Amino acid sequence: MSVTLVTGCAGFIGMHCAQALLARGEQVVGIDNLNAYYEVSLKEARLARLLQHPGFTFERTDVADRQAMRALFERVRPTRVLHLAAQAGVRYSIDQPDDYTDSNLLGFGNILQGCRAQQVAHLVFASSSSVYGGNARLPYSERDAVDHPISYYAATKKANEVMAHSYAHLYGLPTTGLRFFTVYGPWGRPDMALFKFTRAMLAGEPIDVYGQGQLVRDFTYIDDIVEGVLRVLDKPATPAADHDPLVPHPGTSSAPYRIFNIGNSTPTVLMDYITALESALGITARKNMMPIQPGDMHSTAADTSALAAWTGFAPATPVQEGVAHFVHWYKDFYKP
Repeated sequence: MSVTLVTGCAGFIGMHCAQALLARGEQVVGIDNLNAYYEVSLKEARLARLLQHPGFTFERTDVADRQAMRALFERVRPTRVLHLAAQAGVRYSIDQPDDYTDSNLLGFGNILQGCRAQQVAHLVFASSSSVYGGNARLPYSERDAVDHPISYYAATKKANEVMAHSYAHLYGLPTTGLRFFTVYGPWGRPDMALFKFTRAMLAGEPIDVYGQGQLVRDFTYIDDIVEGVLRVLDKPATPAADHDPLVPHPGTSSAPYRIFNIGNSTPTVLMDYITALESALGITARKNMMPIQPGDMHSTAADTSALAAWTGFAPATPVQEGVAHFVHWYKDFYKP
C-alpha cells in the first residue's frame, strides 16, 4: 500500500492534513521533532489524535538530521511527501536566524534528497505569503516577482521554492509549493494573533494591536487549507505546455513544478478580525495600539485563480465563522 509521509505532523496544519488523509483510508507516516518553539503539550495533544488511527505511524525525527532522514526515507519508501515541517514565525526569525537555516534550508535539502532517492511521485511543500515581501501590488499573484523578502523567514521560504525547482528540473521530481496566507482555526499556533488575543481577553488582560490595527491579512481557515492541500497533493505537478523561456512564468516551468497561492481572497483589516473575536467571546478587548513590527508586511491578499483552475477549489470560509469555530475549540480545550 502506498504511504504518504507528512513532516511536521504535530504542527497546526500538519495534524489537520494527516487527519484528513487518514480519514480517506490512507497510510500516513508522520514525523516531527516536537521542539519547544511553543508549548509542547499542544503538539502532544495534536499527535495523540493522530495516534488513535491504525493507519498512522509516528517517528520523532528532525528533518535537519541528514543521516536520520536518509534512513527514514529508505525504511518508509513513501509514495508522496507532504512537507510542512519548518521553523515558523516572522518575528522569531529576527532573533534566531540559525534555527531557520537548520530547519528550513538544511532540512528542506534533506527532504529533496530523500524524494529523489526514493523517486517520490509528488512532493508538496509549504511556502508562505511572506515571500511577496516588499511587493505592494495587491492581490498577490504567482506571476509577481518575489525577490525582496523583508524577513529571514521569508527568505528561507523563497529559497525552498528555487531549491525545489532545481530538483524538478534536474531529476524530474514533481514538486508543488503552496504559499499559505495567515492560517487560523482550531488547534492553531499559540504564537499567532488569534490565539494570543483569545488567551489575553479571557484572562482580562489587554491585547497588543500592531500596526495601529490597520494591518490587512488574508486570513484563511484551516479546513479550506486542508481541502486545497489534498487536492494539490492528488494532482502531481506537470510541465506547463505554454511555458515560454523568453517570458517565464514564476509559478510554472518546463519542469514538473508549480507554485500556488492558497488564501481566502478576502483581505481583512486587523481591527475587523478583532471585532469578530469580540463578538465570538462576548468580550470587548482592551487594546494597546502599537506600531508595525520589523519584518511584518502591511497587507496581504491572495489571487487564487491559478489554484482554482488547477484543482477546482478556492477557500471561502468567512472570518466571522472561522473565528467562532476557533473560540469554541479554545474554550473546550482549555476549559477550567
